[in-house]
Amino acid sequence: MSNLAEALMEHLVKRGVDVVFGIPGVHTLELYRGIQSSGVRHVTPRHEQGAAFMADGYARVTGKPGVALVITGPGMTNALTAMAQARADSVPMLVISSVNAKASLGKGLGFLHELPNQQAMIATLCISIRIESEADLEPAMETVFNQFASERPGPVHIELPLDVALDDASGVATPKPADFLPTPSREVIASVCKMLMSAAKPVILAGGGVKRHNDLLQTLATKIDAPVVQTTNARGLMHKHALAVPASASLGAVRKLINDADVVLAIGTELGRTDYDMYDLGHMPVMNNLIRVDISADQLARQDTVVSIHADAADALVALNETLDSTAQQNKHGAERARTTNDAAFEEIGTTYQEQSKLVSVMRDTAPKSIMVGDSTQLMYACNLYYDHDRPGGWFNAATGYGALGFGIPAAIGAAIADPQSHVICITGDGGAQFSLPEVMAAVDEKLAIVFIVWNNSGYLEIENFLKSVDVEPVGCDPTPPDFKLIAAACKMPYFVCDDSQSNVAATLKQALAVAGPTFLEIDVVGR
Repeated sequence: MSNLAEALMEHLVKRGVDVVFGIPGVHTLELYRGIQSSGVRHVTPRHEQGAAFMADGYARVTGKPGVALVITGPGMTNALTAMAQARADSVPMLVISSVNAKASLGKGLGFLHELPNQQAMIATLCISIRIESEADLEPAMETVFNQFASERPGPVHIELPLDVALDDASGVATPKPADFLPTPSREVIASVCKMLMSAAKPVILAGGGVKRHNDLLQTLATKIDAPVVQTTNARGLMHKHALAVPASASLGAVRKLINDADVVLAIGTELGRTDYDMYDLGHMPVMNNLIRVDISADQLARQDTVVSIHADAADALVALNETLDSTAQQNKHGAERARTTNDAAFEEIGTTYQEQSKLVSVMRDTAPKSIMVGDSTQLMYACNLYYDHDRPGGWFNAATGYGALGFGIPAAIGAAIADPQSHVICITGDGGAQFSLPEVMAAVDEKLAIVFIVWNNSGYLEIENFLKSVDVEPVGCDPTPPDFKLIAAACKMPYFVCDDSQSNVAATLKQALAVAGPTFLEIDVVGR
């Protein structure tokens, strides 16, 4: 006979969960009894925030929800920052926590890990479900996995009271399949195709919702001869394609491309300000005749459109490609418009960011088809403005959206767990690395082939430069970094160091990639 905590783990396994990230505690003992019998792989971070960031990285690579197990109270509050990052970037994440016994909730009796109302706190961020009896388990699982399958992904929370976890689960219902996705209407698809074919200057805006559908997107772009502007979470799509615009829609050159379009097709992008107005101009690019495709009805309601298609990106792309007449193409000068935009955008980012973007391109070419995971650091800022990755879904970082420092190291670990056959390169600054540096030991434990690159400019240089640009005297921007060579030795990891010249970075990275297991590579930034 299994208890409710064990049954919860069994239901996760039946829905395809095979990895969880968590730190065991006295308030999650019964969930860990369930792990023991389920055969699920358990990865141990060094902090609950790390658990949720690992779940994030795992989800971005696999497309499956990343699962984190945390204790009541501090475990839950530690995970909240990572959950907020997942919400901003539409990453499917399930965080399962305990909570104190039902009879004690809200009474302020001073129990271990007690919060006034844990569920209410989390509900300000995402769906939070409390399981109070065996009858609640299957409906809760159905709600969670329907959210992942048929709505905009993001974090979801389940809490299990300590006393309820011990309840008999012999009457728990069998898992049900997820709801069907909304289907695009044939009439709407036909009208959209007519608009796209008659447009003189169509433009496609591709977001993270398209990152698993590279071929479908490329086919559509080619049929309508439209440049494809990629958000940060869409980078890697259409690598080196003549129609690709791997540049931020916040840049003046890209905004001009969008402003000049007579039809704009936005697919799988929330049209968020950090992608389209990061310089706080106070307005988005003009989007004439906006056609929007999104799986979330709530998202579609937030923008004025001429046509909204409530559907999964893949289904909409298939329908559009099947309906479009491939022989009816007109020359809309798509490649020329993309090339002009790319040239102007690269010029616009300035010499420093140009060199940093080129440096990451050297890393990409040294480790083709790698997964590059980043933190908020100069290289990420530069490349989020302009950089063409060579693997769809292989470029993600926390330098946009919620913007949580400390993301890079644990998210890279989750990515490596998800795809152990690929090179994973983590790029973090010396400042950001110190937010989550202990998590590298999880990579040591799991023997993961990750190169942890630390861009060491001896402080928060990007913030320092920004303060100077608005005539504020920099304060607090020069925290002393640790000796990363000694850190690597303490973690029993091989250590490499080089300056920031392209040739030395390429040669040193090649050495690091040849090592089995995790390595440190410190780039000592010249001219700090």
